Amino acid sequence: MARLRVLSELDTARTQYYHFKAIIIAGMGLFTDAYDLFSITLIIKIMGRVYYDDRKDQNRFEAPPLVISSLVATALLGTAVGQLVFGRLGDLKGRLRVYGFALLLMVFSSLASAFSICIRKTCVFVTLGFFRFMLGLGIGGDYPLSSTIMSEFANKRTRGSFIAAVFSMQGFGILACSTVTIVVCSIFHAASKSSEADVAWRLILMLGSVPAAMTYYWRMMMPETARYTALVEQNVMQAAKDMEKVLDVRLSMIAEEYPLPPVPHPYPLFSREFFRRHGRDLFACSSTWFLVDIVFYSQVLFQSEIYKRYLDEKDKQNVYQEAIHVAWIQAVIAVCSTIPGYFFSVYFIDRWGRVKIQMMGFFFMALIFFIIGVPYYSYWTTEEHEENKWFMVLYGLAFFFANFGPNTTTFIVPAELFPARFRSTCHGISGAAGKVGAMIGSVGFLWASHKKKENGYSKGIGMQVTLIILGGVCLLGMLITYFFTTETMGRSLEENEVDSVTDEVEERDNL
Repeated sequence: MARLRVLSELDTARTQYYHFKAIIIAGMGLFTDAYDLFSITLIIKIMGRVYYDDRKDQNRFEAPPLVISSLVATALLGTAVGQLVFGRLGDLKGRLRVYGFALLLMVFSSLASAFSICIRKTCVFVTLGFFRFMLGLGIGGDYPLSSTIMSEFANKRTRGSFIAAVFSMQGFGILACSTVTIVVCSIFHAASKSSEADVAWRLILMLGSVPAAMTYYWRMMMPETARYTALVEQNVMQAAKDMEKVLDVRLSMIAEEYPLPPVPHPYPLFSREFFRRHGRDLFACSSTWFLVDIVFYSQVLFQSEIYKRYLDEKDKQNVYQEAIHVAWIQAVIAVCSTIPGYFFSVYFIDRWGRVKIQMMGFFFMALIFFIIGVPYYSYWTTEEHEENKWFMVLYGLAFFFANFGPNTTTFIVPAELFPARFRSTCHGISGAAGKVGAMIGSVGFLWASHKKKENGYSKGIGMQVTLIILGGVCLLGMLITYFFTTETMGRSLEENEVDSVTDEVEERDNL
């Protein structure tokens, strides 16, 4: 029996205006995600100046490690929970029904984070942590829904590029938070005293809600994806009508002559049959995302070394100058390595395939970590190599191959491998595993990287051992990719939906 016409038309549809519109609408959520998650690195510099000017010696103007770790971890924990909850709701209630709510949660949490209720130090950090957890819920919801919606709208020839383009908006979000920080701090530096810095960091966080709020209306105007309507709700005629609204195709071309009656889905989520059919793919997606996020988010380990090399001493600059300099470094890395890495993925993802790019990224990240890690104390941190520009180059290359590699592909593959009625759920599970890895990388390895007790950190295993372990994590990710990850390039989503309505009816007709 032939496939549903509406699904065949989706797979072969030429690239149209609506595809690019969907990239912007879905991508703006990822833009806001990156803005909010990466802005904490910048505003914590300002908050350290505002609330911790009473600390002594080299710790003056620095927020305690426990405070920094808590602010980072709460957002990541919220993101993991949001991916699980909204991912499941996206399959149960429909993609678009919960898509707008996730965006509203991001908008209001960004605004609430800026206000943080009060001005006393303890109260500010407690409320900021709470609202960043809520922000993480919204961010987590956006991950599985954005990728799933884009995958279900796209054709099979350029599907990977479209999903990668959505994810690439993260790079512009990182650049935007750096640019906003530079502009806001420059204005405050020119127009006011340092006592106004408490307003500056709040304004930076508040502006992060603007892009998401601007796209809310367009998200609400998007129809439900034809694949969800046809395969999950089993309303093929409505799927054809929705598709006609957004793509240049006539209803007569995609409507079924003999609509099929709804049939029960054969097995539930997390049943023995589900794991028999999809357990390997779920393991591959979750484990590789877990591993790459350990490495990707642990790259904050390099930041202290970079700041030491390229920033003036704290006593020689005020609160705005320090924030501006840190933002400049982050912007340079975004322009020179992060964004180009995303662009390379967009261009090559449907030419080379997901598996090759993911393995390549893991391999080169491992190589970079070993190059930096093995001679870390004997070479990179010695006095004669303090001005060595290759450290910055290698740091940028690590970001480049993360984005032209597993950081992008782990976002794409879960949106392509699983049946429509499990797609956003499995993407959410994979992403939640990644955020657990992110907490290990950004918090656990940050504490472990100290060779001695210093600046509020307890003694750990040291940077050299830490970096070598991270290189080993990359190699493990490469091996799991090779042995377990399924290539999805050029294949219809329905080729993976062994329990789709079409297949069930075909099997029934063959009896």
